Amino acid sequence: MERKVKSQVRGYRTQDGAGVSLVRVLGNTTVEEFDPILMLDSFDSENPKDYIAGFPMHPHRGIETISYIFQGKMTHRDSLGNEDTIADGEVQWMTAGSGIMHEEKLPASDRMLGVQLWLNLPAKDKMVAPAYRSIKNTEIEEIPIENGKLRLLAGHYETHIGYQSKYLPLDYYDIHLEADASLTINMKEDASVMLFTLLGDAYIGGELIAEKTAVKLTQGEQVTVKATDQKAQVLFVSSKRLDESVAWGGPIVMNTKEELNKAFDDLRDGTFLQKQIDY
Repeated sequence: MERKVKSQVRGYRTQDGAGVSLVRVLGNTTVEEFDPILMLDSFDSENPKDYIAGFPMHPHRGIETISYIFQGKMTHRDSLGNEDTIADGEVQWMTAGSGIMHEEKLPASDRMLGVQLWLNLPAKDKMVAPAYRSIKNTEIEEIPIENGKLRLLAGHYETHIGYQSKYLPLDYYDIHLEADASLTINMKEDASVMLFTLLGDAYIGGELIAEKTAVKLTQGEQVTVKATDQKAQVLFVSSKRLDESVAWGGPIVMNTKEELNKAFDDLRDGTFLQKQIDY
């Protein structure tokens, strides 16, 4: 059965961090529909003044952050002692788990183009040990498709295997289509699937979707993505719905208000950074 567009969310320009101009697409009002993707921010600027202020040191708990920088650079530093830079087509994958502090610097480049996703952690995994992992270009397979290519950022695509998510299944593709080209993607019928038009408009499930728009799909076993008479770059994200309660406060996402309050109490009393906590 062919999947169709169930809902769509067009991004809007805002600021975050120390004054980074970005396009916010998904947030706390879209949690139920796009479960388990909590947030989607898109960066797209040729003016370094829009982003070089970066994101100073800040906490996270209960989520994973997945940053894909197609053009530009991002330098990550965290309370575990990690410091790493990704650039031009690479991915940063951070598991906040029980608690981490990190900062993200965005050095000046000709263009900053990319996306950060927040992937929710299941209740049973909220307090796992924090971790950081980068996925460099040497690990990302570029798969030729008719009149385009597919970059396998994570998960599976047909018989191809990329980096494997530890806590939730995640298939993450960066799809590049030449003008009028199309691609039909097969998937599990019950997967929670969203797509994001990073560059250019595109037809998704037969419906024209504007650039910088996230769409949630109906259930089904396949979807067709087609470029207009211009090139298109579309991100595909498939995972599994959690259907769990969400208590979200700033950079922390837990399942109950009590857990959320405890996280902020831990921040105040200096016990936030722990490898694992048993409630």
